[in-house]
Amino acid sequence: MKELLKTVIYDQQGSFWKPEFIRREVSAGVLEGERVAVISGIRRCGKSTLLHQIRDSRPEKAYYFNFDDERLVGFSVEHFQALQETFIELFGVQKTWYFDEIQNVPGWERFVRRLHDMGHKVFITGSNATMLSRELGTHLTGRYSQVELFPFSFKEFLQYRGASFSERDMYHTESRGLLLQQFNAYAVEGGFPVYLREKQDDYLKSLYQGILYRDVMVRHKLTNEKELLELVHFLASNAARLTSYSALTKVSGIKHPATIKNYLSFLEEAYLLFQVGKYDYSLKKQIQNPKKVYFIDNALVRKVGFLFSEESGRLLENMVFLQLRRQGREVFYHHGQRECDFVIREGAHITEAIQVCERIEQPGTLEREMAGLADAMQAYNLPSGTLLLRDGPERTINIPDGRNIRQIPVWKWLLAA
Repeated sequence: MKELLKTVIYDQQGSFWKPEFIRREVSAGVLEGERVAVISGIRRCGKSTLLHQIRDSRPEKAYYFNFDDERLVGFSVEHFQALQETFIELFGVQKTWYFDEIQNVPGWERFVRRLHDMGHKVFITGSNATMLSRELGTHLTGRYSQVELFPFSFKEFLQYRGASFSERDMYHTESRGLLLQQFNAYAVEGGFPVYLREKQDDYLKSLYQGILYRDVMVRHKLTNEKELLELVHFLASNAARLTSYSALTKVSGIKHPATIKNYLSFLEEAYLLFQVGKYDYSLKKQIQNPKKVYFIDNALVRKVGFLFSEESGRLLENMVFLQLRRQGREVFYHHGQRECDFVIREGAHITEAIQVCERIEQPGTLEREMAGLADAMQAYNLPSGTLLLRDGPERTINIPDGRNIRQIPVWKWLLAA
């Protein structure tokens, strides 16, 4: 085993940070604290690149190991001791470790716990939210900090495209037009780095299949490929719409709502999609109410689902949800007399209401969107709300009960968020 480990280690030492990579933001507490730093997220969103970014910023760099390597198919928890000895033999004693896709090895958390208890700093990445949290919660409670990484935000997309911007650009006619052009591209192309570079639909197909088969079907020992594919296709075609487990049984061919619930939880674990519930003071009602489903990336939604061009407002809503998740916000939707797309909870209170709309030129559209916002603002006693449009003037609208609504273009909100 040690000879194989040496070969893998030396081969992987060539993986380093490159100047052309886009730097991602990570809090200093995660980087410098004593806790194990966990970077989780969907496949190919840049976790390994971020790990190399972190390596590049630290004096000790040698103890890097990527477990997503076919030569390690026989690696198990008892081989960690040999791995540690091999690293010491090759590079001497270091106390900083970098493990990529470590969840491929059952029982990995025990070794990481031992390293932590010895005073080592450990950085790990993984593509499965629930497995990571379950294993960390069992053996590393209070000993880790977690960072969820997503495909590029709009700011990072601009960086990738080499498009700089300033406060002035948001108001200058030509610069504003160019920013809007970039935003329209981002709304279609999404934020997966390799797809942005290659622009090949086959890459999205391969990525989707890898997530579905490796991270969902194989991991959970599922055998009915057809019904899972049809379920995901339907959900992607209806992203940002309300649905329920019982309703999905009627359109997917899956007989039991419990099976639907399990499939959605597996897809959520793999970061392919997210479920957003209706906010209710009763936890039981929150669980029972219909949910909205959002996807990890707009380009992937377009590839997996089927949307008419006039439905682009739902992709806009998907982008807003993803930005809220990047910020670590706790997101629900509101449904009282009217519906509001997002309400944000902090602690025990709803602190913000957000409505997303493609455009308001059609008669009655502005009044309808404002009514949904006003209903949420009144329900949670909020003095103001936010109306996000694809484009249009930024302004404050005062409503009769003394509250106000801030109208702002989505692209500008994304850059300010």
